[in-house]
Amino acid sequence: MVVVYATADDYAAYTAKTAPEGIEASLARASERIDELLIGAVYDTDEQEMPTDPKERDAIMRATCAQAAWMLATGDPYGVASAFKDIQIGSVRLGRAGGGEAGPARHAPDATRILHVAGLLPGYAFDTTAW
Repeated sequence: MVVVYATADDYAAYTAKTAPEGIEASLARASERIDELLIGAVYDTDEQEMPTDPKERDAIMRATCAQAAWMLATGDPYGVASAFKDIQIGSVRLGRAGGGEAGPARHAPDATRILHVAGLLPGYAFDTTAW
């Protein structure tokens, strides 16, 4: 069971934009990415596996919205861009900067900062897709 940490209304409030069609699926995928970041985090949950502390719940919800917005903005909802050096969609072509072979990040920088500031990350979040 995937726990979805944010709703379409949460997304609209966070981004100050109308939630796009299909946002529920994006929020579900974003919640999976947030779960990756929360491995090792310690917080109380209710029977639906949602955080019971209002501040923690809010931070996880905002991080989920940030992750969904980032995935939509990058056009990479499944995090597969890390497998490619260059990406072209229609007339848009994106190439990796620098000479390293590391791919693009899997997690939104804003999402990791939100969780870190809330004390939910036990240290620094590393994107291991390049390893």
